[in-house]
Amino acid sequence: MTAELTRGQNHPLPGARLEIRVSAGTPVVAGATLGDEDGTVHGVAQVAHPGAPTLPGLEVSRQAAADHRLAVDLDAVPDAVHRVSVLLALPTGGRGPARFGAVAAPFVAVTGLDGAEVASYTITGLEAESAVVALELYRRQGAWKVRAVGQGYAGGLAELFADQQLPQAHQLAGSIHEAVASGLARSVPAPPAAAPAHRPDQGTAPRGGTGGSVPPASSPYDSQGAPGSVPGPQGPGAPGQHGAQQPYPGGPGEPATAGQPAAPGGDGPIDYSHPRRQTAAPPPPPPAAPPAEPGRPARPVAGDATGWSMEERLYNQVWGMFEDLARTTAAYRSAVDFADSRMEKELDQVLSDPRNRIGGQGDAAREAARARHGELVSQAREVLDRDVAQLVAEAEVVEPALPAAFARWDNPVWHAYRVPMEIPMALRLGDLHLPEADRIRIPMLIRLPLERGLWIDSGRSASLDGSFADSHEMRRLGLETAVAHAARLLAVYPPGEFTVHVIDPAGSGAQALAPLVHSGVLAAPPAQGAAGATEVLSRLTERVDLVQMALRGGAPDALPPGLDTSHQLLIVNDFPHGFDDRAVNQLRYLADEGPAVGVHLMMVADREESSGFGPLLDPLWRSLLRLTPVAEDHLADPWVGHAWTYEPPLVPPGSQVLQQVLAQVAAARRSWDR
Repeated sequence: MTAELTRGQNHPLPGARLEIRVSAGTPVVAGATLGDEDGTVHGVAQVAHPGAPTLPGLEVSRQAAADHRLAVDLDAVPDAVHRVSVLLALPTGGRGPARFGAVAAPFVAVTGLDGAEVASYTITGLEAESAVVALELYRRQGAWKVRAVGQGYAGGLAELFADQQLPQAHQLAGSIHEAVASGLARSVPAPPAAAPAHRPDQGTAPRGGTGGSVPPASSPYDSQGAPGSVPGPQGPGAPGQHGAQQPYPGGPGEPATAGQPAAPGGDGPIDYSHPRRQTAAPPPPPPAAPPAEPGRPARPVAGDATGWSMEERLYNQVWGMFEDLARTTAAYRSAVDFADSRMEKELDQVLSDPRNRIGGQGDAAREAARARHGELVSQAREVLDRDVAQLVAEAEVVEPALPAAFARWDNPVWHAYRVPMEIPMALRLGDLHLPEADRIRIPMLIRLPLERGLWIDSGRSASLDGSFADSHEMRRLGLETAVAHAARLLAVYPPGEFTVHVIDPAGSGAQALAPLVHSGVLAAPPAQGAAGATEVLSRLTERVDLVQMALRGGAPDALPPGLDTSHQLLIVNDFPHGFDDRAVNQLRYLADEGPAVGVHLMMVADREESSGFGPLLDPLWRSLLRLTPVAEDHLADPWVGHAWTYEPPLVPPGSQVLQQVLAQVAAARRSWDR
């Protein structure tokens, strides 16, 4: 699996023979320096550049190009070399840009000889710099690693070499630019943007488009909206906008660079509609292109959306599918409404004349109106079915490619689960679907960290399949759903960065809570009785107060020693049994103020059972996102007027995946606490 690095991160290298691929939006000079343990370069003979492209274990390109491949054999570099620094620079004296801030962020990837990526890094944050140290391969205790550096230099190569203590820094920089200038006529320009895969012509605007009266993609969503509204995407990149991406270096459809043969087997470049990787900053969505084969939609590809990483591209693609389904269903419902109103109008016109109320002429007019109605509805249904079929095909490709945080519990990715080292951008809280398109499920993704608490409604409810669950069964299902959500949150956070507390006043949830209790992932056994609930609530309320005071005072490091600074989740079962007025006020306080300082609330409660508190609890329910333990169409989408059906992410019956994941989380926590 590729490690997508950020500045300063490192990653072990699996072998000595590697290839470093560079992709930029403009021709750049690529080179490398060989340094000692301190990074010092002891002479011009330790620098590989277009004028001297070959060193022991290292070979770079002979000219400026938008894409490069650097060959590295770490076993062949001298023993005195401990650092191999990969550098990029903009050519001088030409018509190209003079600073990296004016071009797309360069992308660098370390791959094996088979092309499999080991690590990648997108160099962001550059402005006036014209040279940059992109990556550093360094030797540590006999093994080689790669580190993302991204150190830029406004003074260009001369300043870069001087920083590496090279005595002839200015002379070498000048000779490199002279060598590049003599070969600029041969420089390979940036490849043109690849045309995006075309989605079938829908009855509504295509993904990322603005056809009809559909508002911008970001307008209908508000994660802090009214309870029951569909939480929408947040963060960089408008979801659903599938921008053009640069082909991967050396891939089909890309001009051959120096030392690279063109794609064999054809007279011209191969039309490769989807690249393996985005190699620059996420581009804006281009105009729609015609389908590769007339009359046939393009084949769906997982990750076919804009974004800096595969995780972000999949996130944006999922929300793009959500928007596509919302739009096409809204168009279908609008067409049906129009057909109904038109038929009613035509029938009213027929019946307004008494001569047409009886007799063959009136019957014929009514039959004609109904026939036109049926034709309009049939046409609308045909468009809906076509769009849904394309979305189903896309979902079949996307679902298996989702990371664990986005995947269902039955996805095989959970069987290869490993405790992560960083927080994902979002979490799957269930599935969404519509009655007109029941065969497709859209993952319901919520950005992390949570901005609202969760309310698992355990009130009596009739599920959509016609079955009816009594209050006891609903409470059991509600707590099982809460456990599944808590386990997923524990699984996607790094060790020690997420803590779960449970309040079970009457001890009625012992069976459902068993996976959390037996695995040892809870901070303490579930609190029981009024005293236990008071102790937990007081401790978490105090934590919120302390963190708020530290942040407001501008001293976040002045927290008391021993304070758990990880994210906290409080699961409250069987509310309001065992809670007095003080405890209720503390819950309201945690729901309102907790998320901003990393304390989150998950209530398993029946609202009707707490009606004795009157309107006191109305703000509590409004501040929480309502979910259900059974499928229910309660999530409103005010943008298009849908009521989405929500399905909870339950663990398949008989599956041990939940216990296996929690066991790994507990083991990682024990190792982290040592």
